[in-house]
Amino acid sequence: MRIPAHSVCTAIRDDIVAGVHERGSRLTEEVLARRYGVSRVPVREALRTLEAEGFVVTRRHAGACVAEPTEQEAADLLEMRMLLEPLGAARAAQRRTEAHLKVLRGLVRLGQERARRGSSEDLRSLGGWFHETLAQASGSPALTSMLTQLRHKISWMYTVAAPADPVESWVEHGAIVDAVARGDGERARTVTAVHTERATAAHRLRPPGAAPRADRVRTSQHPVNTSGPCY
Repeated sequence: MRIPAHSVCTAIRDDIVAGVHERGSRLTEEVLARRYGVSRVPVREALRTLEAEGFVVTRRHAGACVAEPTEQEAADLLEMRMLLEPLGAARAAQRRTEAHLKVLRGLVRLGQERARRGSSEDLRSLGGWFHETLAQASGSPALTSMLTQLRHKISWMYTVAAPADPVESWVEHGAIVDAVARGDGERARTVTAVHTERATAAHRLRPPGAAPRADRVRTSQHPVNTSGPCY
């Protein structure tokens, strides 16, 4: 394939999360450059970025390799998300725009509708979009970036069981948006903490080499598109 040079990092990361590049496998610049249709320069830059993010490690005599996180490191990811998601919601209650609210409310309406229909695969995608938008509404690029990286790594390391009651899960999403809309930071923090803790319980560590689920974490780190209608 041939992709823009600035997208090489995203493409390699997506392939690591998807299991195309298995944990512990070597990542040679020449092979990656051929795979993505670019020169070795953007590949080298991408590998540096991915090493800083924790997806890649450099080993003596082997060079760049896909990281092999320990069970403790994987558990730490979930704990970090349980701390940061509520913080992001609390910040969003103070800093959100009407455009963010419009997108969040539209996602909740669509999520509740799909939950009643039992469209589980659609719900995974909508849930990712919801939490990405909520993070962006925090008004903190650093926090948004950290939460995005956590979602990538958690998707890489864990499988997630479907909620026992998808309708109730989307009721919780709605309660988060209501608190954010009212500017009630403490309520937004509390409801998000309960929601995140419940979601965390559905995660199961993925064995090395196991095929990941078909859906992927949203990779866009651009602000939400508020120029058009939302559902």
